[in-house]
Amino acid sequence: MKRYTTFDEIDRDLKYLKLKSEIDKEELKLSVSNTKTSFKETFSPLNIVASMVGSILQKALVVKIANSILGVKKVKEVEDKDA
Repeated sequence: MKRYTTFDEIDRDLKYLKLKSEIDKEELKLSVSNTKTSFKETFSPLNIVASMVGSILQKALVVKIANSILGVKKVKEVEDKDA
């Protein structure tokens, strides 16, 4: 624990701590604001739909490439004409 010899030292440290506290509060406000903005941008309906469409297209492309590499061909169903 720090020992103070004058009231000026106490006042100086109190001012320092008060300013540090205010700075910390402002940093917290900025952090919360940035988090809200980031959350709104990330989870906007447009971004969610774009992400889903992108994912579906990516999977379709991978399947198409895999099929062309492996030589898999579509199988057509043949209807029975016995009925």
